[in-house]
Amino acid sequence: MATDINERYSDKELAEFKTLIQDKIEKAKHDLELIKSAYVNDHNNGTDDTSPTFKAFDEGSETMSKESNSALAIRQEKFIRDLKNALIRIENKTYGICRVTGKLINPKRLELVPHATLSIEAKNMQK
Repeated sequence: MATDINERYSDKELAEFKTLIQDKIEKAKHDLELIKSAYVNDHNNGTDDTSPTFKAFDEGSETMSKESNSALAIRQEKFIRDLKNALIRIENKTYGICRVTGKLINPKRLELVPHATLSIEAKNMQK
């Protein structure tokens, strides 16, 4: 794959990234549905304990679980949005170009983080 300054990925390479991203979006949407279904499920298996101590513990645990699931859902929705934005960059033929350095982002990085907008070099400059 190309890695020279002021270049862009070829249409063929962009098509490959597009397929990768579309697959990730489908998986992320599926994962989001699982998270949402876990959030609405009350996990009541008919084994309620009437002890006030256990009941308070269960309610606290349930609240923490719902908060955790809610945070996961928000994070997953952001991931899906970032992937969709990457698809827009592919259509604009600006995908894979670091927004700080203007250089192409390493293709291996894009395979791992397909919504990346910063090269490792730019990421390190932020630290």
